[in-house]
Amino acid sequence: MDFIDKMSIMKNPITRRYALALTAAGFAASCADNTEISRTSSSVQAPTSASAWSQSVPLPFPVQEIYPCAHDGAIHLAGGFIAENGRIVGPTAAYNTWAPGDKNWTADLPLSAPLHHPQLVSWQGGLFALAGFKSPSRDASWTMQSSALLLVAVVQEDFSIKREWSEGRSLPAPCAEAVVGVLGDGALHLAGGRTPKGEANANWNDHIDTDHHFVLTDLNGEWETAAPCLSKRNSAAGDVINGNLHIVGGRTVGGGNVATHEVYDHAEDRWRTAAPMPQAQGGLAAAAIGSKLYVFGGEFFDNGGGVYKEAWVYDAATDGWAALPDMPNPRHGLGAVALDGKIYVIGGALQASGVDTSAIVDVFTP
Repeated sequence: MDFIDKMSIMKNPITRRYALALTAAGFAASCADNTEISRTSSSVQAPTSASAWSQSVPLPFPVQEIYPCAHDGAIHLAGGFIAENGRIVGPTAAYNTWAPGDKNWTADLPLSAPLHHPQLVSWQGGLFALAGFKSPSRDASWTMQSSALLLVAVVQEDFSIKREWSEGRSLPAPCAEAVVGVLGDGALHLAGGRTPKGEANANWNDHIDTDHHFVLTDLNGEWETAAPCLSKRNSAAGDVINGNLHIVGGRTVGGGNVATHEVYDHAEDRWRTAAPMPQAQGGLAAAAIGSKLYVFGGEFFDNGGGVYKEAWVYDAATDGWAALPDMPNPRHGLGAVALDGKIYVIGGALQASGVDTSAIVDVFTP
């Protein structure tokens, strides 16, 4: 879809909305039993020798706390915490793209404001940047957003085209460090993460874990609510397998990292548990290829803190996990994007928190 087509969508509201999968009665029945536990793995398989790590073109600058995505055959990355001498100095509005075969990343139109943790997602032919945090001052460095930015092109009076980040339909409430995905119902889903616990919304301590689950079925429609997650957690990772959303790992504000694995079935508007991760990891990244979910990295803060070198693969066909070869550059706050049968593991920090932020792009080939 070209930019003129995208703008025509924005000017002409789409009135058709997808119907909810269940009636109100069916929804209530499913919620009453939405804690059903599926079979789980009792062991973890050894890594396969066929899997391999390599390196790709590094980012133009070190960045962490990112959620890149694949869109129009390329990897798209916007926002995040940038660093100088390895330490974060604040959020960025920079937007860059890279496609297989490119010698370097290409700078594109910056976001309308610097954001860290914005979640990029490709949906209905457009590129979206959802939520994240602004840092208007040192005293308000984690101001959570509910915004939905859409990259569009506006036809000018002289028929030239001007690209811009346009305000889309905002989320019902500020919600960040969640998991997003386009499911088999064609709708855009955002689940879990953190949200303000009261009126204050400036710093980390103003927020609390949430089980929010928001759904957008129409580009110009309103966000709706779907069955809430089974557990409240932030900094998890996930992707879509067979049309359903898998969310793994993450952490809670009060309890640390978790190994929880929950699956949302859009046809039933219902969550189920699946085999948990072999190890609790928060601040990680994940991407799916076929029926498998590949999971990388994360951080911990006990025993002096650090990052996880372990990587894992989950097979939905067997509900089992297997170990992958350790990450050559363990890190957290990173992104993972599946493209052309490979997974690009992007940016992040080589130490816990804001230390040793990197521009590394590793490639995992299953």
